[in-house]
Amino acid sequence: MHYNGGYLIGQINKLTNRRVNELLKKENIEEFNGAQGLILFVLMDKETLTIKEIGKATGLAKTSLTSMLDRMEKKGLIQMKQDEKDRRCTLVCLSEKAKTYREVIEKVSQTINEEYYRGMKNSEISYFEDTLERITQNLIDQ
Repeated sequence: MHYNGGYLIGQINKLTNRRVNELLKKENIEEFNGAQGLILFVLMDKETLTIKEIGKATGLAKTSLTSMLDRMEKKGLIQMKQDEKDRRCTLVCLSEKAKTYREVIEKVSQTINEEYYRGMKNSEISYFEDTLERITQNLIDQ
């Protein structure tokens, strides 16, 4: 039997990034792109996380994450500082400027979710998300 799950997840990822960028452009947001918006979305909840925690929450590799965070810091969206308790760790903090985008980020996120689940029953959404969580955990466990 031939399975297409990995391919389809990849397609969904590409299409989601494209759609998020379109929605940000529609909101006149040019300060960050979809991937950077995902980082901001994660930081909106906690405001300060380590690079490792952001990588785990977003699924972004440390190499691409580091360069992305550097660009975001230059744009004033985040601040990076050394953890006083563990000098090996870098803390990433949400800037005041980035906090002003909370509404837009939440609106874009809500729009994407509505587009994902259009025409689906709650039971289908729950099953789908449970399955994605299992796949994610399978990959983390490797």
